[in-house]
Amino acid sequence: MIGKSVRQWLGKSGFSVDWVQDGQAAVLSIDNGVYDLVILDLGLPRKNGIDILKSIRAKHNNVPVLIATARDTVADRIGGLNAGADDYVVKPFDLDELVARMRALLRRHAGSGTPYLECGELRLDPIGKSVSLRGTDVPVSPREFALLEALMRKPGAVVSRNALEETIYGWGEESTSNAIEVHLHNLRRKLGADVIKNIRGVGYRVAGG
Repeated sequence: MIGKSVRQWLGKSGFSVDWVQDGQAAVLSIDNGVYDLVILDLGLPRKNGIDILKSIRAKHNNVPVLIATARDTVADRIGGLNAGADDYVVKPFDLDELVARMRALLRRHAGSGTPYLECGELRLDPIGKSVSLRGTDVPVSPREFALLEALMRKPGAVVSRNALEETIYGWGEESTSNAIEVHLHNLRRKLGADVIKNIRGVGYRVAGG
């Protein structure tokens, strides 16, 4: 029940979410996927959360890990942090606080202390879900926002079409063959043709800096 609520809330907050319910499935998913962040429950069947965390770090995977658990002793918190967790929330937790902690971890992981993403005169506010260009608000759809955020989190880097698709569609969500191109076309129309560059055969990047 908690997992379902978290997945729904994160989806409404602009995240694409894959949800697994046992430790072995979690290890397989993390080994075979590229994730920006992991929310990890310690009390999982088949493989507990601490062992999963140790496995992640033993493979030199530095993905941010946020532990979510009902275990509230100091020893449990220290054990999780020493095993490689980046932060800790205790159940029951407020979903808005969870999202705030996630965004703080993502900023820290990206080496940025500011909540805003900026590229030239383009600014994106991940918390307020707003986009502005030269100080003027630009209305965008949730999918367009997610795509632009994924590109702006890697300024100057080329992001592949597959990576963008994985960013905005979780497991079980279907997308049409040209959905990414349609969203990017709409963004270019709203922001200007030169803001998002198509590197033919490679992917897309946000221009400027």
